[in-house]
Amino acid sequence: MKLYKFLSFCFLIATLTSCTLTENMYVSDNGNGKFSVDIDGSSLMAMAGDQIGDQMGAEAKKNVDSTFTFKQLFEEKKDSIAKLSPEAQNDLKKLESFVVNTKMNSEKKEFLMTLSRDFKNVNELQDVLQSLSALQKLEGAGSASPFGNGLGDNSSKLSYTYDGKKFTRKAVIDKQKLAEKAKDSAPDMSKMIFASSTYIIKYHFPKRIKKVSNPNALFSDDRKSITIQYPFTDYMENPDKLNFDVEFEK
Repeated sequence: MKLYKFLSFCFLIATLTSCTLTENMYVSDNGNGKFSVDIDGSSLMAMAGDQIGDQMGAEAKKNVDSTFTFKQLFEEKKDSIAKLSPEAQNDLKKLESFVVNTKMNSEKKEFLMTLSRDFKNVNELQDVLQSLSALQKLEGAGSASPFGNGLGDNSSKLSYTYDGKKFTRKAVIDKQKLAEKAKDSAPDMSKMIFASSTYIIKYHFPKRIKKVSNPNALFSDDRKSITIQYPFTDYMENPDKLNFDVEFEK
């Protein structure tokens, strides 16, 4: 199964049911680290894994543990990418360093997909999730990608900052884009698809945390990690609700 066909199949699973999406970030002492988005679509496999296998063919019935990069994927689609606007091509360029790992086990009714990349500074992650919506523009993507229906397109600009004393996650809503999106019927479909989905933030820091501006944050035992859970509809409709600051102990 070609990478793009396989990825489209994975997106289909993620889109058809409620998912748990987890945004992970690991920051080290010198400010570099790892960023990932984990998608758990196991609930659909539990409900309809056999039927999906029948529809997608014999390869979809196999247990899968696949790892590849978006750079490899884009090599398959280079002719299609060449036809896109310079802006869309630039967005796809930002995704090349992402590694995609997918685990699918029909017996265990498991579907897990992780998109991850390393960073030297959290500033590199500016609008990284929004760039994922560019996948929707690839030829043959249709409307199957969850990144075009919510995760990558929530009408905001997202940035991260970290200076050792304070960490900030901030989404600024693009009011013009939000108004244009409100005229479209697609957001209603997205809302329906993701109504029962959950968006979780898990951040891990090298220092003990003094306080977090979000009162719903849960701390790890060593106070170096936080977990915050949101309805996915908050992420789509009110992305600034996911804004918060983290202050560290001296």
